[in-house]
Amino acid sequence: MTVDDSGSGEDAQGADSGEDPLALRLEGLILGAERRYTPFQAARSAGVSMELASRFWRAMGFADIGQAKALTEADVLALRRLAGLVEAGLLSEAMAVQVARSTGQTTARLAEWQIDSFLEGLTEPPEPGMTRTEVTYPIVELLLPELEEFLVYVWRRQLAASAGRVVQAADDEEMVDRRLAVGFADLVGFTRLTRRMEEEELGELVEAFETTAADLVAANGGRLIKTLGDEVLYAADDAGTAAEIALRLIETMAYDETMPELRVGMAFGTVTTRMGDVFGTTVNLASRLTSIAPKDAVLVDTAFAEELIRTQDAPASEAEAAEEAATAEKEGEEPPAYRFALQPMWQRPVRGLGVVEP
Repeated sequence: MTVDDSGSGEDAQGADSGEDPLALRLEGLILGAERRYTPFQAARSAGVSMELASRFWRAMGFADIGQAKALTEADVLALRRLAGLVEAGLLSEAMAVQVARSTGQTTARLAEWQIDSFLEGLTEPPEPGMTRTEVTYPIVELLLPELEEFLVYVWRRQLAASAGRVVQAADDEEMVDRRLAVGFADLVGFTRLTRRMEEEELGELVEAFETTAADLVAANGGRLIKTLGDEVLYAADDAGTAAEIALRLIETMAYDETMPELRVGMAFGTVTTRMGDVFGTTVNLASRLTSIAPKDAVLVDTAFAEELIRTQDAPASEAEAAEEAATAEKEGEEPPAYRFALQPMWQRPVRGLGVVEP
């Protein structure tokens, strides 16, 4: 809830004039507190400057409410906690704002999804004559504590996994700039589909694609960075894991007749991580490779191929694999078992990155 700095707003009108009574009841139920403060009063109660309070609220993604009396004790406590972390020297002010922004962005998407897809279905009136309004409040009342507990559980699990990756980093620099395998998976011809399909059908297709991709990435040891409707971005600590995910994605989508073809581009190298996202030349290269990949195929860059060879997940060439197999057969041994095969392609220019050899 971003604010303005004009005066204390002691006489400001409450934000609830003309608002839907059920919406206000739901807000009270979810927040667990009633509206008591204007932004100025909340900042003063938290012992925080108006400027810093405004920065925190904007970072959390809340709308401008001027000086309406719309904030609760929970808002005051949140301000006090963030400011306390800064005062104690545990976080810089810039880092505290980043914490507010990353939390706000992540939970905003979660809340929108739960209301649009989850609660909307649950609050269908069970009996003729009942309105959605009559059903919504008791459903939210029942679900709220369970969803809150589950959210905290998943967050702690994810935090433990991320902390584990950080402490295993070779040095402090690697904690931010790390060598990762990055992959983009893209639905072919999605723009044409948007012209032919009804909105509801298109929404179901996108949801099915994102759900399938998220499950496969997680199950095979990768991390889903983000979904972009017709495209997913994922990362893995090693090239073999990323390659496994790419092939599983293509195979799974190929079995689903309702899905368009898929193409995947992957690159391996230094990646900068910020607020759960990944940036850098490696990410850009993976994206460019995706755009030139054939249908139902995976393109990788030279560094990715070299990493697969180094870890003995793929032979350096078909000739080398054949030679090793012949030698093993001659000596009565099992030939090396490679997980993947690499097929060099013609060099080609890639926009903004020069000539590459997929």
